[in-house]
Amino acid sequence: MSQINTGDTAFVLISAALVCLMTPGLAFFYGGLVRKKNVLTIMMQSFISMGVVTTIWVFGGFSLAFGPDIHGIIGSLKYFALQGVGITPNPAYGPTIPFLTFFTYQQMFAVITPALITGAFADRINFKSYLKFLVLWSILIYIPLCHWMWGGGFLQKLGAVDFAGGIVVHVSAGMAALASVFFVGKRKISPGENTAPHNIAFVALGTGLLWFGWFGFNGGSALAANGIAATAFINTDIAGSIAMVTWLIISWKFEKKPTLIGTLTGAVAGLATITPAAGYVRPWAAVIIGILASVVCYLSVQLRIKLEWDDALDVWGVHGVGGILGSILVGVFAEAQVNGINGLMFGDTHQFLIQLFAVVFTGVYAFVVTFGILKILNIFHPVRVSEEEEIKGLDSSLHGENAYEF
Repeated sequence: MSQINTGDTAFVLISAALVCLMTPGLAFFYGGLVRKKNVLTIMMQSFISMGVVTTIWVFGGFSLAFGPDIHGIIGSLKYFALQGVGITPNPAYGPTIPFLTFFTYQQMFAVITPALITGAFADRINFKSYLKFLVLWSILIYIPLCHWMWGGGFLQKLGAVDFAGGIVVHVSAGMAALASVFFVGKRKISPGENTAPHNIAFVALGTGLLWFGWFGFNGGSALAANGIAATAFINTDIAGSIAMVTWLIISWKFEKKPTLIGTLTGAVAGLATITPAAGYVRPWAAVIIGILASVVCYLSVQLRIKLEWDDALDVWGVHGVGGILGSILVGVFAEAQVNGINGLMFGDTHQFLIQLFAVVFTGVYAFVVTFGILKILNIFHPVRVSEEEEIKGLDSSLHGENAYEF
């Protein structure tokens, strides 16, 4: 019979609190990047996810993700409304922690993932439509992906791995972001209007909160206070730090100024990219992953600019591409002595191929289903706000509030 370990339980509960902090952190990160007339709107989109997605998670979401597997596709409703989710450990999901602790930890991941998407369609989305999107996206995309990768679904059975959400969180949100950009279209910019981030200090605060929370995001995914958690912790910091410096060098060379926005973006790219690999690779590999994260994500952002895709806050270029890259690199740098699986560098071609398959399949699924959700929602109520509301600013036109009163 599984025995509760108080150290492991405390560690995962603290990690859950750290991941919870990431959603307010994201609100500040995105809030600083938009124009001042839309700052409250995008912060609201992050904060409301905490309430809406938690409700979904309690009433069936968690059960569909982690309940007994049904043909590799979805879980059962065995744990609906927390039935059977108590202080007794579930050996499949943390044999030394209460099952309720695992529920809480996974809930925080479910909350932040759809909030990530909001940066792509910033300044353009009707709040009523966003609420419907939040519900449908969580049910039709996040929960199935969560089951496929972590809950005993078909991708997990095939051998695909994702330590802390490269596929489940970043690939899904990044590809959904790209679909939303294509569906919603470009922002309306008035002649001479300044579209630069309105509060870079907010962006720095948000990055700090995200980085702090990311230790719980990645380290806590070991579900125990052990060597794998320690490895994930240091790999997270190394990749984020190396990517930050690399992005600074690249952007300084091409843009002629050492900008804080570029430096912070590089850190987030590194953190996103190491996420799926954090508990499978050694620290030397985290250095390489950090460098590659900045190079590849920077090029992706430049490609996005060239193609004139209006992904307002570069969700696809940073989170999506970072998640894709990191999930594939697991199949290159993973070492069995770290956590039981080998990648290409250690003679396992199969792991590389299955990672590639998982990334392509989930990316296409998230893109297509997201586009379909938006298309259906638009039939019943416009997804995008009117031109008048957009030009005025969503804070006052949708919410009747302003971030700054002078």
